[in-house]
Amino acid sequence: QVQLVESGGGLVQAGGSLRLSCAASGRTFSSYSMGWFRQAPGKEREFVARIDSNLRADYSESVKGRFTIARNDAQNTINLNMNSLKPDDTALYYCHLAFPDTWGQGTQVTVSS
Repeated sequence: QVQLVESGGGLVQAGGSLRLSCAASGRTFSSYSMGWFRQAPGKEREFVARIDSNLRADYSESVKGRFTIARNDAQNTINLNMNSLKPDDTALYYCHLAFPDTWGQGTQVTVSS
């Protein structure tokens, strides 16, 4: 059974940094895209960043230039380095595997002003 477990969330002041990690288990993921989504209270889940098997990364406009996604296929992990955090980045962050469509349970990021 495929499983994704996120870690690294927390409380940080505006302008600070956090690093999220997602550990995948149950199969090899190197051939598939993995990414991060987030959901703020009262809002729909939105795309944050994605990295494919060729290490090509895509970012939402709201995080481009501040967040960096990376993957380590040998360890079945992806990371999201978040810099210059803003209160609008406050959300529950979810790790996602493209195939099979799998979601983690989320890790909370809270940015105080």
